[in-house]
Amino acid sequence: MRNVVLLKNFVNIFHIPELKKKILFTLGVLLIYRFGNQIPVFGINVDALRQLVDSAKGLGGFFSYLDLFSGGNLSQCTIFALGIGPYITSSIMMQLLGMTIPSLEQLLKEGDYGRKIVNQYTRYLTFGVSIFQSLGIAYWLESSGLALHPGWGFRLSFMFSLTICSMFVMWLGEQISIFGIGNGSSMIIFAGIVARLPVDLYRLFYEAVNRYVDWWVVIAILVLFVIITALIVFLERGERKIPVQYARRVVGNRVYGGQSTYIPFKINTPGVMPVIFAQAVINIPRFIAQSLASRFSFFQSVTDALGYTTVLTMVIDFLLIIFFSYFYTALVFNPEELADNIKKSGGFIPGIRPGKKTAEFFNFILTRIGLVGAVYLGFLAVAPTIIGRTLGHGLLSLGGTSMLIMVGVGLETAAQIESYLIEHRYEGFLSSGRMRGRSSR
Repeated sequence: MRNVVLLKNFVNIFHIPELKKKILFTLGVLLIYRFGNQIPVFGINVDALRQLVDSAKGLGGFFSYLDLFSGGNLSQCTIFALGIGPYITSSIMMQLLGMTIPSLEQLLKEGDYGRKIVNQYTRYLTFGVSIFQSLGIAYWLESSGLALHPGWGFRLSFMFSLTICSMFVMWLGEQISIFGIGNGSSMIIFAGIVARLPVDLYRLFYEAVNRYVDWWVVIAILVLFVIITALIVFLERGERKIPVQYARRVVGNRVYGGQSTYIPFKINTPGVMPVIFAQAVINIPRFIAQSLASRFSFFQSVTDALGYTTVLTMVIDFLLIIFFSYFYTALVFNPEELADNIKKSGGFIPGIRPGKKTAEFFNFILTRIGLVGAVYLGFLAVAPTIIGRTLGHGLLSLGGTSMLIMVGVGLETAAQIESYLIEHRYEGFLSSGRMRGRSSR
């Protein structure tokens, strides 16, 4: 019965022409993106690159970090190798600059006009980041002996190919945001992560069938994958509701206010950003050490200490995530401004004096909720590594960041589809399949 209801809910999507067009458009764009992921860049020894990556001696920490946002295309050196990564990096940089540079901060407060200008700056910055990253990868490929014809001819052609395709992927993401369903950049990252799941599952069962791993390991990995996914869903939807009461005001013969509402404080306020920041920071010394390890023995020991599965790396990663969780929350959330806006609107929190005391109360709540969210993110980031060390096998090669992005984007997209269904008088995508009585058109 439950399956029948879910099937009816799914069919409801195609009863709404606008929603159907958005979903089909999104799937079409993602299909184009996946097609480009199969085209290798000219001038690369792809077979040697795959062998280097499979032997775990290939991509350094910096490139592995970039490979996450390309859906594994960087390790295969396709024309979409950079993926949406340069745009994500540029967006984060512009977001941080907008909080520190007064002129950019003012632009962000000017509504749609200011956002359009900032978005244009982000595109320019994406172009520059794409050139820098593609040229760095070209040098790395040459130094690894993977370039068929080394020299500036190869470097320039490689740089132009990856830069132009990176800008095209950015454009595809923008089209999804405008004409499709969900956030374009997130959907492209989501598609890259999900596309790797069938390959991971096939490899996992292939190893079990050929007795490289025991079947109980396969079952344990799948059960843990489901448990971690359920934990992400539960905590991503968790929030603390702060009640706000608005005082009554009598203007003439009318009474305004008097209603109560609430402010939701999410457990994971900063989202996936602290994990991305932490990985970016820890990858800098790792990449430098890997680059100098062949010349100096000291850096080889640093490289070994900062390996992906070492205890030191997990501890540093966990602490950095907690730090960046508080840091990012402090950047994007201003308790004083929120308290002042509530006071100006005639609202107050029951039992809390408006103004400074309200701001202190918000700080108190954020500090304690933020600790839960930071520990949750830190655990999520190191859990796949701990599980891999314990079971002797990776958790479907998915890191905590990948799982958080995959589940988070799925929840966001499902919520957007749900809102369309409710708007058109259906009872929802996840509740029941019936259509409410609708007025005649």
